Amino acid sequence: MALSWNEINDRALKFSNEWADETRERAEKDSFWNDFFEVFGISRRRVATFEKPVKKLGGNQGFIDLFWKGTLLIEHKSKGKNLDKAFE
Repeated sequence: MALSWNEINDRALKFSNEWADETRERAEKDSFWNDFFEVFGISRRRVATFEKPVKKLGGNQGFIDLFWKGTLLIEHKSKGKNLDKAFE
């Protein structure tokens, strides 16, 4: 059953408050994204995978932190971390 906008809003506020001070990227990124998808009533496991192997432009192997084919890819970083290297 689809969630109402009010329920999504309530879940989003709770999510935002719960994760506001988190700084441990490696320890918490998977839980963060599972909780994020739950805001919308979606099981992350149904739509996206963690640590998707990819070939980088230079030919080296790398990983995408979260990958939802055709929709979304995420490089998760802690607050204040530089995203320039990840972007390259």
